[in-house]
Amino acid sequence: MTHTVLRWIGGAVAGAGIVVAALAAWTYTASERHLRSFPAPPPFTHPIATDSGAVSRGEHLVRTRGCRGCHGDQLQGELMWGMAVAPNLAEYARRETPATLEAALRHGIGAGGRALYSMPSYNFVRLRDRDVADMIAYLRAIPVVHAELPRASLPWTVRWEIARGLDAAMPRYLDQVPPLRRTEDPDPAIVRGEYIAMTSCNECHGFGLRADTPWDDGSAPDLAIVSGYSPRAFTTLMRTGLPIGGRELALMSGVARTRFAYFTDGEIADLYAFLRDLGRRAMADAGPAGKN
Repeated sequence: MTHTVLRWIGGAVAGAGIVVAALAAWTYTASERHLRSFPAPPPFTHPIATDSGAVSRGEHLVRTRGCRGCHGDQLQGELMWGMAVAPNLAEYARRETPATLEAALRHGIGAGGRALYSMPSYNFVRLRDRDVADMIAYLRAIPVVHAELPRASLPWTVRWEIARGLDAAMPRYLDQVPPLRRTEDPDPAIVRGEYIAMTSCNECHGFGLRADTPWDDGSAPDLAIVSGYSPRAFTTLMRTGLPIGGRELALMSGVARTRFAYFTDGEIADLYAFLRDLGRRAMADAGPAGKN
C-alpha cells in the first residue's frame, strides 16, 4: 500500500512538472513571438553633426528629456525596478549605428529587432530628426563611464501577461500618441510649446497630456490644470518643483529639479502658452457643465 501511494505521488509530481515545463515553454514562446512581431522602422539617415553647437543642443535635450532619470547621472546605465536594465548610453551610442539608437528611442525597437518593454518611446516618438541626431552627437562626444550592469531579463510575471495579451511591448502603444496638432497655429509660442510638451510631459501626464495612458495610475494630473496657474507660479513649479501652495509633489518635484529647471526662460514661457491654451480648449469642450 505504501509503495502504491509513493508511486502515485511520484507520478503526480512528475505530471505536474511536465505541465509547469509546458506552460513555461508556451509563455516564453508566446511572449517572444510578440516581442519580435513589430516591423523595423525606416532606417534613420539624418547626418550626425560633430560641431560644438550640435553637441550643446544634444546635451540640453538629453538633460531635459530625462535620459538620466533611467540611465544614471553619468549615463552609465542602471538597473530599474529590479528588472529593466537601462544601458550605458555613451557606450551604446559608440557601439551601435544611429539607426539602431533611433529605433530604440522613437520606436521602442532594440538591437536585433526585438521590441523593448520599458523604454518610454511614447515620450520621444515626436522628436524631430535633427534633435535625435544632436542627442546622438552628444552621447558620442561625452566620456564613457563604465559601470557593472546585470544582464537584462524579462520577469516571468511580465512574460505571462504578454503571452495572454494582457500587456504589450512599447511599440504596441505608439500609434496612440497624438500627432502634433498645433504646427500651423498663428502663435509661434504655442507651436514651440506643444513640441516641448509632447516630448517631455507626456511621459507622466498621458499620451495626449490629459492623464490618458493605458496604464494610468492617477498619479499625474491632466495638464489642463495649468490654466489655473499664473506665469510666475508656473515658472516656480518648473524651476523648483513646488506647485501653488508650496507642497512637495511625489513625482513632479524631483523631475522638475533634475530636468525642467534646465529649460530656458523662453522654453518655459512657450510651454506655459501651450498648456494654458490646452486648458482653455478643455474648458470650451466641456461646455457649461465643465465650468460649474
